[in-house]
Amino acid sequence: MQTTFKILFSALLVAFFFNCKNNKETPAETTTTTVETPTDKKQGQAFIADDGSTPNVLQIAMGSKDHTTLVAAVQAAELENALVNAGPLMVFAPTNEAFAALPAGTVENLLKPENKDALANILKYHVTPGNYTKDFLKKFKKLGQANNQDIKVEVIGDDVFVGGAKIIASVPAGNGIVHVVDKVILPEN
Repeated sequence: MQTTFKILFSALLVAFFFNCKNNKETPAETTTTTVETPTDKKQGQAFIADDGSTPNVLQIAMGSKDHTTLVAAVQAAELENALVNAGPLMVFAPTNEAFAALPAGTVENLLKPENKDALANILKYHVTPGNYTKDFLKKFKKLGQANNQDIKVEVIGDDVFVGGAKIIASVPAGNGIVHVVDKVILPEN
């Protein structure tokens, strides 16, 4: 039995050796793929293209011709990734007209790199956790904002004002809701 095992083992080794020697394959054609990494800071989930799901709050703002100043401010403050997280988020989105109503030079000054922290504080004052409709907001007296400050909610007739800004439209988003407002809401600090 031991002899049979040795013969069988030897046969397998010979077969393996010949099989390896006779199956010389020509090397497969290789292709080199060059992956370019961005040189700017445009990384994170805010920059992933997705045509299949409901737009998030950032995508809604980016798709609105009335919110180009807001989008520029979000980009200057590098808050894009914060606005695409799972949420839910309520964003009170000032229109271009609302930014234009600020004192001359205010927006330009805030967009400077050295004012990034102040700009981020102002923008975070426009964001709160939750996904509440305009009608549901009528039940609140104040909201806790993303910059850890509270903001006053007032109801005058059928209108809802948040921090003195009137909600003029609301757009549901994949990660919350965008409430379009007619004024830039400035935090106390």
